[in-house]
Amino acid sequence: MKARHLKHLKSSKDLETTYEAIRAGFVALALEKNRRATPFVERARSLKVSASQVKGPRDLLGIQEIQPALLTAAGVSDKAASHLEDSDKQEAILGLITGFLEPAGANFVEELVFRFLLTRGDTLGGSMRNVGGVLAQRKLTRSIIACLRNAGRPYCWLHSRTNQWMDMPEDDADLELSPSGLSWERNRRARTLVYNVTVPVARSHVDLCLLNCAPEALTRDIYKSAPSYIALGELKGGIDPAGADEHWKTARTALSRIHEAFARNQLKPHTFFIGAAIEPKMASEIWNFLENGILENAANLTDDEQIASITNWLCSL
Repeated sequence: MKARHLKHLKSSKDLETTYEAIRAGFVALALEKNRRATPFVERARSLKVSASQVKGPRDLLGIQEIQPALLTAAGVSDKAASHLEDSDKQEAILGLITGFLEPAGANFVEELVFRFLLTRGDTLGGSMRNVGGVLAQRKLTRSIIACLRNAGRPYCWLHSRTNQWMDMPEDDADLELSPSGLSWERNRRARTLVYNVTVPVARSHVDLCLLNCAPEALTRDIYKSAPSYIALGELKGGIDPAGADEHWKTARTALSRIHEAFARNQLKPHTFFIGAAIEPKMASEIWNFLENGILENAANLTDDEQIASITNWLCSL
């Protein structure tokens, strides 16, 4: 039987990320960063309007509805604010006023807005650190949904915020923004795919796990049961070539640990790797893993045909 990966890969060269794909990936990250920044910019505009109503910095203390924004401008993060007493918060705001707003004179409103955005910029930077993984998960989710839709197979999805399983909607536009899991049937057997799972069998965090169970059967016992795992995969969405080797090193360690742990249980679940930034040396190593049976399938996330192929394979297991 023809190896699964040979349906869309002829050599390690096919796994390598092209310059055009890297460029497109960086543009996608920039657009996502701007999308995420929009709420902060709107809050800054609102803060400017409110602060412009007063004559001097100390008058800001009388506007109750902007006190949280003043605390942000003082450099206090949301996480830090949750650990502070009201007196500590007031002290931080007074420090902002005496140390920065009053010395700014007539320009105190602009100074306030700049400092608000500075703190929120740090917040945005933190949320962007894993944005590659988020975008990768969305792309794979959309591909799986497309595969199931084309086959006329109903599915349900796990809402990442409510942690509740939802039925397949009639209109699934933008649905990929929310799931942390998907479930469907294959030959009348339930299949449930969950993201970001710590697998007790391998004592390793795994990006993607396909289990032989229905959503309502997902319990700690299922996660502990080695025979419940149908497939395990690593999904690395970072597009920066400089970080590619580190992403592969992490994935390679996890995959090797999975391979060894399940072998001790006389089991061999399907394993796969999907990556956005794949450099030539890394591609050669992945190809060797495929040829030696440590990996069963692999694809470059930036290649739509490869993603469609590996998605069809995943849905067929």
